[in-house]
Amino acid sequence: MSKRGASPPPGGAIIKRARSGSPAPETQIAISNSNNEREQGLIRTVKRTSSLEAPIISLAGSHGAEILSCRFDPTGQNIAACSADRSVSLWRTYSPNTNYGLIANLHKAPILDLQWSLASQVLYTVSADQTLNVTDLTTGQRVRKLQAHRGIINSLDRTLAGGAGVELVVTGADDGTIRVWEGGDEGPKQPVSVYELGCPITSVCWSADGANIYAGALDNEIHVIDFRKNEEVYSLMGHTDTPTSLSLSPNGNFLLSPSFSSQTIIHDVRPFSPSPSRIHRVLMGAPAGFENTLLRGAWSKDDDGRRVGVGGADRTVCIWEVESGKVLYKLPGHKGTVTAVDFHPKEPIILTGSKDATMLLGEIEPSITV
Repeated sequence: MSKRGASPPPGGAIIKRARSGSPAPETQIAISNSNNEREQGLIRTVKRTSSLEAPIISLAGSHGAEILSCRFDPTGQNIAACSADRSVSLWRTYSPNTNYGLIANLHKAPILDLQWSLASQVLYTVSADQTLNVTDLTTGQRVRKLQAHRGIINSLDRTLAGGAGVELVVTGADDGTIRVWEGGDEGPKQPVSVYELGCPITSVCWSADGANIYAGALDNEIHVIDFRKNEEVYSLMGHTDTPTSLSLSPNGNFLLSPSFSSQTIIHDVRPFSPSPSRIHRVLMGAPAGFENTLLRGAWSKDDDGRRVGVGGADRTVCIWEVESGKVLYKLPGHKGTVTAVDFHPKEPIILTGSKDATMLLGEIEPSITV
């Protein structure tokens, strides 16, 4: 009879000593269920794809209610998030991930969307209190407050492409109007232009050249408005329920729109589309749920928009490859509906905000460039 091997160590963990010449400590994770430090020797190596401190980082503790929107700044160094608790939190992307700013009671009602300025150190926020606020990020003070609409403002976007170097901000609201404002810390109290759509607007987005405004509305259509003529040029069909957000691809050719029907459609918005319906892809996999939350999708920017991400009511974020329409990732981690998604401008990092009042920052595999 063969001799029995030595009994396992009392902690119950497999022990493997790290060899000399092993990878750097930041790419290693110790996996051991033993409390004894000497026995925590099993090490798993993780291939890192970004400059984050860890492969996944939780940003929590600053908000007391659901996060409705979160975005990287244009440099990718900072993160801003807005919440139903009427505050905006500011975070550092890289180590140490400090919550260096909390601007409380910025509005009198939940803050539904925010955007970093492309031209100056200010942040634009819109709220259910029907106002558009401009906050100076160097001082944390509100520098402008515009009584923008007569209904809940659901969305805003900004562009510098309008010419003359002036930043233009577009807002869409439940009062059925799309209004364009002069951005920056100073400007007139009156809108540059007003377009009456006639039904509540859930999302707005500028075209790449700043000539058109895309507006998703309660009539299940995405209306394309010529900003200079102030008239509707055409509308994008295909949704069977209300589009929840609009996001333009980095090259300006495609428009991502999740909807309450749990269908996410990518429309072709090039001047001459090969498809008469202008539908480029229909993506399934991110359930909208019954809460009618305005889920915000995004395009990856480090690989020029090869992937898109949308959160869902199943508490995960879904990432698809645009070309094939395949689901690449279904990322868990949140304890509530994932309301907002954003991609880092330079690295394969995804940021998600949720109804559990936390954000998660995680790295994904970089796209394979052909």
